[in-house]
Amino acid sequence: MRSEHADVVIVGAGPAGLAAAIESRRLGQRRVVVLDREPAPGGIPRHTRHTGYGWRDLHRMLTGPAYARYYAELATAAGAEIRSGTIVTDWVSPAVLASTSADGLAEWHADAVLLATGCRERPRAARLVPGDRPAGVLTTGALQQLADLHRLPVGRRAVVVGAENVSFSAVHTLTAHGVSVAAVVTEHPRPQGYRLLQAITADRHRSPVLTSTEVAEIIGRGRVERVVLRNRRTGETRVIECDTVVFTGDWIPDHELARAAGLDMDRATRGPCVDQLMRTSRAGVFAAGNMTHPAETADVAALAGRHAAGTMTAYLRGEPWPTEWIPVNCTDPLRWIWPPRLTAGTAAPPRGRLIARAADFRGPGYLEIIQDGRMLHREHKRRLVPNQTIAVQAGWLPRIDSRSGPIMVGWQSRPAG
Repeated sequence: MRSEHADVVIVGAGPAGLAAAIESRRLGQRRVVVLDREPAPGGIPRHTRHTGYGWRDLHRMLTGPAYARYYAELATAAGAEIRSGTIVTDWVSPAVLASTSADGLAEWHADAVLLATGCRERPRAARLVPGDRPAGVLTTGALQQLADLHRLPVGRRAVVVGAENVSFSAVHTLTAHGVSVAAVVTEHPRPQGYRLLQAITADRHRSPVLTSTEVAEIIGRGRVERVVLRNRRTGETRVIECDTVVFTGDWIPDHELARAAGLDMDRATRGPCVDQLMRTSRAGVFAAGNMTHPAETADVAALAGRHAAGTMTAYLRGEPWPTEWIPVNCTDPLRWIWPPRLTAGTAAPPRGRLIARAADFRGPGYLEIIQDGRMLHREHKRRLVPNQTIAVQAGWLPRIDSRSGPIMVGWQSRPAG
């Protein structure tokens, strides 16, 4: 087993990891190594051939593969070492990672570690959908790998489960490869994706969106033959003939390494607890991008990785690690708020904002941020939509009292009229 040392070891060569590598090199780190289990760097964008990548970070629009290539080439040009096909298997000690690859076993001794392993959609089994276990049941990620990356046939007629942005991306992928979409199904009373995205995918291909509906059963022997759908309001069922079912959304961070390290985990996001500077509960270990919360877009993840590089550099130059954090909690109808903990001071999170998600639809109202009965911030929002990000401006962070209790984030509906 070989032993190597690096100033910064980054696990994950998606947008967050590559952006962090580029920025770390720019800030003067001598050896920056990026480890990734995939055969090539770039992360999820590498699998997705549609456009829409790069708006916030590059200020232009690229296809997924072009976006992935851009970051991979820029990281290499900056002097970062990208080790594809390398699986990080465990922690040897608090600052040492074990890996395996075609080159054999290795131990990576790092002055700072960044976990940027992204997130994944929960598969059918995790959603407890009953029925047979035939071929043809996929997630969006599996669909895009089959269709866009490997150019393999998917099916002829599909049902898409979910009606958020990634769901309509799945519709686009299916129809682009000649698969008709029999229905888009959501348990919510209306779709959660952007209306324009729905219009250019499901509406264009005349795929009905069935709301307040769930998959009650999947039927098929060798291959999916049909699905049974149940209306959650009326209890009525209907059968749709199809050979493919694509489960979308319902994200969970790839948090295995974080759990193996014994890091504090956030129950709501199911990712490691970090503060606004991407610091975890273990000194020298940072986390960024979609492994810290359910999925944001690739450009948002890249900006988070860039942000983490700055805080890693400050740590390597002697900035002390915090020993106390202030918890940030939320109440209904909010599902989670990120980051789930803060440190007192003027430091802001990536893009100068916190983010939150709601559990259900709400009309106009106010986000209220309170600490020990003291209003820190009140921000008007036109509406809350499940599976859509709620941005919360961070200008109130300097008003936090480090000696007071947890911060509570709640919702106050605006009275009608």
